[in-house]
Amino acid sequence: MEDQEKVIQIAGAITVDELANELGLSVTSLIGELFKQGIVATINQRIDFDTASLMIDELGISGVRLEKKNTSTKTSEIHHELSDHAVLRPPVVAVMGHVDHGKTTLLDTLLNKKTVEAEAGGITQHISAYQLEHEGRKITFLDTPGHEAFAAIRQHGAMLTDIVVIVVAADDGVKPQTVEAIKFAQSANAKIIVAINKIDREGADIPRTMADLSQHGLQPEEWGGDITMVPISAKRGDNLDKLLDMILLTADIEELKADVDIPAEGLVIESHMEVGKGSVVNLLVTGGELKTGEFIVAGSTYGKVRTMLDFRGKPKGKATPSTPVTITGFKELPNFGDQFIEAPDEKTARKQALINAQGNSDALASSNVTSTDLLRMMNVADNSKVFNVIVKGDVLGSVTSVVDSLKMIDTHGEVTLNIVSTGVGDVTENDVYMAAGDNTVIYGFNVNVPTNISKMAARDGVAVRNYRVIYELLDDAKASMEDLLDAEIVEEEVGEMKIKGVFRTERSAIIAGGEVLTGKVAAKIVSPTGAGADLQVFGRVYRKKELIGEVEVDSVQKEKMAVSELVAGETGGIAFKLEKRLVIELDDRVKFFTREMRKKKL
Repeated sequence: MEDQEKVIQIAGAITVDELANELGLSVTSLIGELFKQGIVATINQRIDFDTASLMIDELGISGVRLEKKNTSTKTSEIHHELSDHAVLRPPVVAVMGHVDHGKTTLLDTLLNKKTVEAEAGGITQHISAYQLEHEGRKITFLDTPGHEAFAAIRQHGAMLTDIVVIVVAADDGVKPQTVEAIKFAQSANAKIIVAINKIDREGADIPRTMADLSQHGLQPEEWGGDITMVPISAKRGDNLDKLLDMILLTADIEELKADVDIPAEGLVIESHMEVGKGSVVNLLVTGGELKTGEFIVAGSTYGKVRTMLDFRGKPKGKATPSTPVTITGFKELPNFGDQFIEAPDEKTARKQALINAQGNSDALASSNVTSTDLLRMMNVADNSKVFNVIVKGDVLGSVTSVVDSLKMIDTHGEVTLNIVSTGVGDVTENDVYMAAGDNTVIYGFNVNVPTNISKMAARDGVAVRNYRVIYELLDDAKASMEDLLDAEIVEEEVGEMKIKGVFRTERSAIIAGGEVLTGKVAAKIVSPTGAGADLQVFGRVYRKKELIGEVEVDSVQKEKMAVSELVAGETGGIAFKLEKRLVIELDDRVKFFTREMRKKKL
């Protein structure tokens, strides 16, 4: 049967007409099946690989297998061995660690510049690249974001680097983000150097910090391991020369090299739009020599290097391997993490960018149907709640990180996140138009919301929420998702009583006495949520292990006096209300509980 299996190759996407022909179906029937899943498709509409697979499963078609067709070599997949002419290059060093352990302060001191106050909450929000000289040699530093929500960017940061300096505060020790940074560095096969910072602080304990690090696989050289650990004070500048010496020594051992007689190539670190400049892109050159006037391709976009600046904003005519630069000239914004490569001319650059776009299902036009659309429609059909958002950020890396972080919010399948659109730059009229009438929230991250746009959004009932710190944005999104959840009935046990006497039995009431075994017994109890009126207490009556009925506590007495409650060990009387006739006997047990309608939490 496997020999008879039909293979359909899809290069990124396939039209409804083409898929119907491949499957031997009429176009009308396939469009009808898509419509049943909530998707209105046309004959020429393109659907991606995953959607085509889902439709084949839904139709129950056997003997058909889909394969992704590799149409070309993307720029992000270009690799080559170093030639015999490769030259030594500066090391690329990523600085990582837990929030507020001093990463940016360390770089500020090394570079004699002040940036930490400019960052929202004192937390680095973007990857920043710098280069300095020590003992006549250059070192390139990457300052990676310090909040766990930027895990995606920080992981890319590790992959860009040769050496990772993990900053750990001597007075605070190893924290979750420290462990995360260690894992990223190890997975990237980068050499690790530990900077034990804040040794000037009261409570600094270097041996304890080293012991904590050893628990996570980092054994200090002093203890027979292979990890260099340098005690420093980023604030005072203690031992910073020693740290730089260790970085250069590690680079010498690794013999870091790159070819310079090849077309320039490297990685996109960051990108954003600026008025009057267009696309502004931060690059890290990894091979060749990038010069102004050259054409380069990154993913599905290309451009001519119009201007090139170093990290201090000074013009630069040429960038060699391991050099970070900021350029202008891309036709569109490239994606964070894309590899760029030099092209001989504009025609070649444009052609390569087009090939990359055709082979990338993520570059499909917004009118095309993706698997995300299909699954979202299926979820809506199953009465799942949908949280629609539009994300606008100051730079493309921020937008990517916000979207990735939103997708990491666990809703237990009860709320579907639908990213309506994303973009770089301020909130616009078009964003408000897209959000209107669909309960869509516009999240801005480090962007401006012009006054006229705010008024327009208020008029149309569109929520525009702008944040400078990502975890505040994520907290808001989580709370908004919780608001979509239905309330649920929550029961909480209160106490248990053993019946020792029955004094009166009527059709709708019983008065009995007994001993409270656990917890307490009362007619009303304050809600643990602190919301609304006091909660009514109910009881389930058990005879041995059999449930014989349910009652409602009307009042509680102790020594013939009305009391608010009886606690464990006390004996008293209880007046029960009955919904239907019930007989309570000696030695029956009553388990008391409350019922409350509560909003679900994620």
